[in-house]
Amino acid sequence: MTVISIILGVLMVLGGLSCMFTPITTFISAEYLVVILVAVFGVIGVIKGIVAKRFGVAFFFSIISILFGLAVFFFPQFFVLTSGILIYMLAAWFVLLGFVTIYSSVVAGRVTGSGFWILELIIGILVVLFGCYAFVHPTLFAASIAGTIGFLIGFSFVATGFTMIFAPVTKE
Repeated sequence: MTVISIILGVLMVLGGLSCMFTPITTFISAEYLVVILVAVFGVIGVIKGIVAKRFGVAFFFSIISILFGLAVFFFPQFFVLTSGILIYMLAAWFVLLGFVTIYSSVVAGRVTGSGFWILELIIGILVVLFGCYAFVHPTLFAASIAGTIGFLIGFSFVATGFTMIFAPVTKE
C-alpha cells in the first residue's frame, strides 16, 4: 500500500502542476478533476485506515472526502449554479486537509521520531494558510473565476499529492 500511495502522490503532484499552469482548461474539466482528487485521496485513506486498523481523524476526513467527491459527481448542477461556491468549497477543503496534515505530522513525529514529520507539518501549515487566504481573497492569482478555480484545483492536487507521498513515510 505504501508504494501505491507514493506513486499516486507523485502522479497527483505532477497533474496538479499541469493544472496550475493551465487554469482555464482545468476549469473546463473541473468537475471530473475534483471528483478524481477527493476520491483518490479518500479511497486511499480509507484503505490505509482499515489495513492499519486506525480509525482516527485521517480516516474520518477520508470518508468526508469520498462523500464530497460523490456529491460533486452525482450533483453536477453545483458547478452550473455558481462557480463562486466551488472556490469556497475548495478553500474549506484546504483548511480541513491542512489541519488533518498538521495533526498527522505531529502524531507521526511522536510515534516514529523521524524528521519527515517536519516537512509534512510545513506543508500542512501552508495548506491551511492558502485555504484561509482563498476564503478572504477568492480571486487569488487570476483575474477570472475560471482561472482561480483552475489554479485552486491544481494546488489542491499538489498539496494532496505531497500528503500522500509523505504519509506512508511518517506512518501515522
